[in-house]
Amino acid sequence: MQYTRLGTSGLRVSRIALGCMSFGDPSRGFSEWALDDAAAEPLFRQALELGITFWDTANVYGYGSSEEIVGRAIQKYTRREDVVLATKVFFPMHEGPGGRGLSRRAIMEQIDASLTRLATDYVDVYQIHRFDPETPVEETMEALHDVVKAGKARYIGASSMWAWQFQKMQHAADANGWTRFVSMQDQYSLVMREEEREMMPLLADQGVGSIPWSPLAKGRLTRPWSEQQTQRATTDPLQSRYSGETNEPIVDAVQRVAEARGVPMAQVALAWVLRNPVVTAPIVGATKSHHLPDAAAALELELTDEEVQALEEPYTPRLPSGF
Repeated sequence: MQYTRLGTSGLRVSRIALGCMSFGDPSRGFSEWALDDAAAEPLFRQALELGITFWDTANVYGYGSSEEIVGRAIQKYTRREDVVLATKVFFPMHEGPGGRGLSRRAIMEQIDASLTRLATDYVDVYQIHRFDPETPVEETMEALHDVVKAGKARYIGASSMWAWQFQKMQHAADANGWTRFVSMQDQYSLVMREEEREMMPLLADQGVGSIPWSPLAKGRLTRPWSEQQTQRATTDPLQSRYSGETNEPIVDAVQRVAEARGVPMAQVALAWVLRNPVVTAPIVGATKSHHLPDAAAALELELTDEEVQALEEPYTPRLPSGF
């Protein structure tokens, strides 16, 4: 495993992040495909064996049950000091005034609830899951700063918003001497490259690390276009963004490069994401035993300029999605 700093911060993380949205209690209604403690155990163990120590979850995943499973996994299989733990806040957890959004009330309530479920005194990176247009950015940034100063989070990050919104929040932090974001969790893959227009250059300029979500387009880039999709893909409402015909030539290009190299398609797609100098660690949501080894192997796969051109050439502009 390779390790690097998260953006220009001093925090060292593994270059592959374990996405924990796959873990949870299906009975809570978040996702019928979520893995419980027993099913998730071999994946946590495998992550640790591979050196994948950057684990990302959110309060809303499994409506709290993902955080609970992650917390128990840390206690059973490793030590808290050996894991870089990240979680998020924004989406609805309950109907009360602190149940959603990025108000001071919500942030203070939800960080405490997350820490309880994770069975820890702090998270390494506390991330806002989306931009909240109903709350002044100054209120949000000061509350996040207070969370850091209280020792409940070491760093803060953001996820999926317009570049101008992210810069507005960073400016509020700079103007008031508050804690700045060190990471941006944005959607980035061979079939969704719109972040290259404004967000990626902004992150490079600001020294902020990108930790892309869905770098394999929810599995669409891991199998030939004609191959049947997984049960999760067919039941996930977000999957539709990857099923359009404009994506078929991109998937075909990944397949051709992978076959020529004799490696799984997932390795090629992830190797392309990892080439971007702004990318710190793509987030891989593992549900099968080969997912994490394929991700780790992508770190050693160096694509040629000709292969990169072949992979990028079929892309056509599209509307950003996911926020």
